[in-house]
Amino acid sequence: MTEADFIAALRRLPLHAGAHDLTDDAAHLGDLVLTKDMIVAGVHFLPSDPPTDVAWKLVATNLSDLAAKGAVPVGVMLGYPIGDDDWDRAFLSGLDAVLRAFDCPLLGGDTVKLPPDAPRILSLTALGRSAHAPRRGGARPGDSLWITGTIGDAGAGLAIAKGAAGPASLLARYRRPTPRLAEGQALARHVHAMMDVSDGLLIDAGRMAAASGLVVEIDVAAVPLSDDLQAFGHDALTAATAGDDYELLFACDTEPPVPATRIGRFVEGAGLTLLRHGHPIPLPDRLGYQH
Repeated sequence: MTEADFIAALRRLPLHAGAHDLTDDAAHLGDLVLTKDMIVAGVHFLPSDPPTDVAWKLVATNLSDLAAKGAVPVGVMLGYPIGDDDWDRAFLSGLDAVLRAFDCPLLGGDTVKLPPDAPRILSLTALGRSAHAPRRGGARPGDSLWITGTIGDAGAGLAIAKGAAGPASLLARYRRPTPRLAEGQALARHVHAMMDVSDGLLIDAGRMAAASGLVVEIDVAAVPLSDDLQAFGHDALTAATAGDDYELLFACDTEPPVPATRIGRFVEGAGLTLLRHGHPIPLPDRLGYQH
């Protein structure tokens, strides 16, 4: 079954009210925000990626979900398979660096023994606090769709990690994403909906629209691209279907209080519509990454 099929089946189980019917990336217990991400060798990171960078990515992807809720991190809980000693020690060094970088202490967790030749599966639960945690599904007709930063750099970084020639800046966006914690905290009171872009701009914008019961119109010509990405040769449509950006995607009806780019709007209806300079274009066969 697909990820969507599995989540649909989970909705038939007893759910806490704070789970929001599993329609969001985080759960809420009062002002406490809880999220969990797993990363798998060969899926979310390459076996050849440095263990220090894998540790960074594991924490940063979880903190990105907190950022989308305007949350201040409280701490994390780690699920870790002990295996190769050198790899484990390098991972611990990277974990120390990322926890210190984002002032996010370790609360605890669990360890297991990794069987020989098994792929590494790493798990982290992150907790934060937010008095104004926007949901994914709160967009309103007439809201503009905005994105922080630039899109597609991590997709190019993955190609570089696999052997393509390209700048270190793009590789770093893939291996060491930056959770937009400060931006999320500044935005939380002003937006109607917010989420991070993990699986791709188009697929995640479609999820926001679906959760809000609206159509989202995106002009691909407005999607912000870095100079390095354009020099690498990826166009806006390629960038918009790549994953691992971990920028904040949000809906609001005012000018945002942080640097961001307006890329579309929400209107009555359902689905995703693509434009280029205001003219409709077909949707690509692939909108982003799906498990």
